[in-house]
Amino acid sequence: MSKAVHPPESVYNLIPKEEVHCQKPPRYISKYRPTVILEKKAAKDAMRTMGPAKVEVPSPDKYLKKHSKEPKLPKNTQGLKEVRTCTVRKPAVPARTDNPPMGFHTKRDFIKTVTAVPVKPRPTFVDTSKGHKQLLEKSGLLPKYIRKTHYGEVPEYLRQRNEEEQRAQQEYDNFVKEQREQRAMKHLSDEEQQSALESLKKKWDELHHEYQGLSLVTDTLSKKSRKERLEAAMKQLENDINLFERLKTIYIANN
Repeated sequence: MSKAVHPPESVYNLIPKEEVHCQKPPRYISKYRPTVILEKKAAKDAMRTMGPAKVEVPSPDKYLKKHSKEPKLPKNTQGLKEVRTCTVRKPAVPARTDNPPMGFHTKRDFIKTVTAVPVKPRPTFVDTSKGHKQLLEKSGLLPKYIRKTHYGEVPEYLRQRNEEEQRAQQEYDNFVKEQREQRAMKHLSDEEQQSALESLKKKWDELHHEYQGLSLVTDTLSKKSRKERLEAAMKQLENDINLFERLKTIYIANN
């Protein structure tokens, strides 16, 4: 068992203490309380069903009479004969030998001649099981577009687009052709080949004459490099001369 905990003993505990009373705040009361009570009471009284109903009491003078609830037929006013007075005398009955009038028509003439064109019925369609009809022209089921004057023709914007595409393609083809012609090889004629061959041989003679004037001893680096340069240039000229003499058709780049 747990032991009870007592406060420590003290002399001050013998002094009587004053009781402190806590005052509660006033309870909140809405200002709409009277209005709510009146509305609730009015609604509650309207829903009551106990007790006699508040209906109008019949007057003693308005008592139920005999045959008052039987249905009454309306008065027959159609049975009376109307008296008609005719002042215009009808024409006499035609004789058997009289011929009927011919050659004119009246509004009541329903006889149709053979040459009359029958009226064609307007095409309709039925959209319900009860036979509801609608005009076929306004239904969207009739292809009206094939009856248009411009049916099957290419629209104007497509023609313009095709012309622009053709123009752009033509400009591109011309540009490619010009670039190809600029990068194309040039064909040398016989006179040009002969002139180039003579120039190469003349250049080779000049280099050969310069090569013959070199010293036999190449003891320095400059002499050695000069000799090698002349030999390489003469070798290149010999190859070019052999190429011109061996080939009949020669092409060179425009650049």
